[in-house]
Formats: sequence, C-alpha cells, structure tokens
Amino acid sequence: MGSNSVDLLQSSTGVHFSGLHLNELERRDLQMEKTTSSTENAYRQPFIIGVAGGASSGKTTVCNMIIDQLHDQRVALVNQESFYYDLTDDEVALVHEYNFDHPDAFDTETLLCCLENLKRGKAVEIPNYDFKTHKCVSPSRKVNPADVVILEGILVFHDHRLRDLMNMKIFVDTDADLRLSRRICRDTFEKGRDVKTVLDQYSKFVKPAFEDFILPAKKYADIIMPRGGDNHVAIDLIVQHICTKLGQHELCKIYPNLYVIQSTFQIRGMHTIIRDAQTTKHDFIFYSDRLIRLVVEHGLGHLPFQEKQVMTPTGSVYTGVEFCKRLCGISVIRSGESMENALRACCKGIKIGKVLIHREGDNGQQLIYQNLPKDIADRQVLLLDPILGTGNSAVQAILLLLEKGVDEANIIFLNLISAPQGVHVVCKRFPRIKIVTSEIEQGLNEDFRVIPGMGEFGDRYFGTDESYFGTEDD
Repeated sequence: MGSNSVDLLQSSTGVHFSGLHLNELERRDLQMEKTTSSTENAYRQPFIIGVAGGASSGKTTVCNMIIDQLHDQRVALVNQESFYYDLTDDEVALVHEYNFDHPDAFDTETLLCCLENLKRGKAVEIPNYDFKTHKCVSPSRKVNPADVVILEGILVFHDHRLRDLMNMKIFVDTDADLRLSRRICRDTFEKGRDVKTVLDQYSKFVKPAFEDFILPAKKYADIIMPRGGDNHVAIDLIVQHICTKLGQHELCKIYPNLYVIQSTFQIRGMHTIIRDAQTTKHDFIFYSDRLIRLVVEHGLGHLPFQEKQVMTPTGSVYTGVEFCKRLCGISVIRSGESMENALRACCKGIKIGKVLIHREGDNGQQLIYQNLPKDIADRQVLLLDPILGTGNSAVQAILLLLEKGVDEANIIFLNLISAPQGVHVVCKRFPRIKIVTSEIEQGLNEDFRVIPGMGEFGDRYFGTDESYFGTEDD
C-alpha cells in the first residue's frame, strides 16, 4: 500500500493515508496460480498491521489503543524486541557498548517465519527475550491464529520481506525531544540508569540508528501518525478502516485497488436469478442490467471530484461536489457492450469506444481491433467487461490503453463477477488501476471457465445461443 498512499485527513487529524485461450506455458502458470489461490482460500488470512517509529515514540500505546477498540476481533500482538539475538557472555559484559537499534541485532529470519505462519493460519511460538540476561528464556509465548496481527518495532519496515506481508503500515511520528525525554524517564526509573548513561547511549546508538534506518523507512508507511496515542481521531479512523477490510473479501486485503460492492439480499437475489440455467432471456437481461447499473454507479464514485457550490431554489447555498467530466467508456467486444446502456444512463452524452480481442491460428497471436476516442489520453477511462476470468483479455485491453497514453491510475475496470486468478493477474501487473466488481467467484475449472459463473455472458445476454434459456414467460 505504500506506493498507493493517499492523503485522507491532513489538517484536522494529522493522519496521512499516505474469454481467451492460453498457450501451454500460460496454462501451467495459471494452474499454479489456481492451486495457490485454492490453498489460500482454505483459511481466513489475518489483516497484518506494521507499527514502526523511533524508540519511545508511542508505538506500544498506539497498538494497545487499536487492540482495545478491536474488542470484537481476535488480535495478536508481536513485538520485534522478542526477536533480539542472544548476547554472548563477552557482549553481556560490555552491554552498554552493544547497539540494540541496528538491524543486525534482530533475528529477522525467525520473525519472518513466525509472521508467515500466522498469515497461513498457524499458531506460532514467540521467543521470550529476557532484557536482564539478554537471552531467550523458557517458556516461549504461544500465539494462536487471529483476525488481526500487529507487528510493532522500531525496524519492522526495514526489511522488504516483512513489509510485503503487511496490509497496513503505520509510522508513529513523534518529536525527537519528546522521544528523548520519554527515554530518559523510562531508563532512569525502570532500568536504574543515570542520565549521563542514557544520553551517551542515545547519541552513540539511538539517534544514528533513527537517522540511518528508521526515518528512511517512513516513506513506506501508508499512514503517518503524529502525536501517537494522543491522536484519538487517527486511532478511530484506523480502526474503522480495519473493520471495513475485515468485512471484505480476502483479496481486498491483498489489493487495495480492488472494490467489491457491499452484498445485500437484493444483490444476492439478482445473482441467483442470472446464474440459474433455467432463467429466461428476458429475466436474464433485466436483472443483469440492474446489477450492471449498480456496478457502474459504484465505479463512478471512484472518479476524481472537486468542491462546487450551487444556489438552491430557496435562495440558499449548497456546498457539494462536481465529478470529473472528461471521461469515456471502453467496452470489450462483445459482452462488454451489455454494460454500455447503464453507463449512458448514468453519464449523459459519454463517449464510448470499443476493443476486440481474439486469437487467430495456432501461433498464439492476439489480434486487437480498436476504435477509441482520439483524446483518450486526457480522459478517465471506464473499461467494461462483465466477466474477469483468466485476466488475459483485460491485460491486453489495458496495455492498449496505456499505449494510447492513458495513465494507469485513470483506468477503472468494471465487471459483474471476477475469478481470483484474474484479479491476481490484473492487480499484480497494474497496481494503480481500480477494479470494481459485484462478486468474487470460486475460481476457474480445468477448462479455465469461471465457476460457479453464469455461462457465456454474451450469448445469454444477446440471445445468440437459445440452449441457455428456459421457456419464455407469457
């Protein structure tokens, strides 16, 4: 999420939220992706949060406040300090000369293994590090699988392998003088050190480590949080975001650019109708159009906007927003054309282009027909295709748009249903586009058809294969 940071609240809270056939090689790769996806979906992956910042910045306070507010969830707290290496007798004798703030002081490999196992839904044993003997002692602490895993420590952002496991990265940004004063109070009161010893250690190890390792990793944070535990508004926003993510599909935790519209009994009922092999053509079109309209409306909500004031009939001023007017739709022929009417109903006079992607012969060459607006590079683009299966057609369509000068971040891909394999393919290759869908499927079968799916959408919608439909109602 680090590269996709977006400023949500800055001034008030100080929070910165900063169907296509395949050749044999593609088949093998996709089958591996399919197997991996099935394994991942066998359990519920936890939402992993990294909390970093300088020593005495208030990280522990922030973690405890998050845990307190997530009282309805199972939360596991893992401290990086538990993974210090054991010191030798010689190092213990000169412990004041040992740099506990350097990355080499931590057993990152063991920490990484524990975090990976927690992500796989396995219980782990966390070392019990004794700060008096500077060695791990028995018993270790057992941590069971949880809904949320919080990893806290000064250098948890330093290693990219740890960062890659995190769904959210929080940097607690506290003034250096305040951090130093807290450290002096803590070390003199809790550890019986004199002020001179604390200051010497700070200037020799703590301050250089902060400047060399901790502060540079701040750029990886999704949220930069000033004032630590005193920032109650920030804590509330973070907890709300976590709760939202926990209620979403597992893939939404992995890809922040994937949006699944909130399921209701109405939406579930309409999906039931269009997936039924006995549904008539009339009903299939009617309920598909309703679902498509919902997806389009949701997708439009992700367009950029600016504040606008208007005068109401009562003579009052209303402060609202005005959405981007320079947009267009691009439908993937032919099933994508089923989504054009809903887009036109929502966006009066919108330009709509078309692309055709297919395969010719046995050499695997994909031929592309395109009819796009000439100024498409200057527009927000809504890419329309009701089914995201393998992701290959989507990749070809997106590559074409990028070749025409469209910014990746200006593409919103709208579809009704998505297979996890297709989501992986598109989101990994194009992390800045947005995908909006109404349901995530189980996956693909051995013929790379979406299951449970709804059959060939284009044939069912446009009536080109009557074998799909039951008897038409009177």
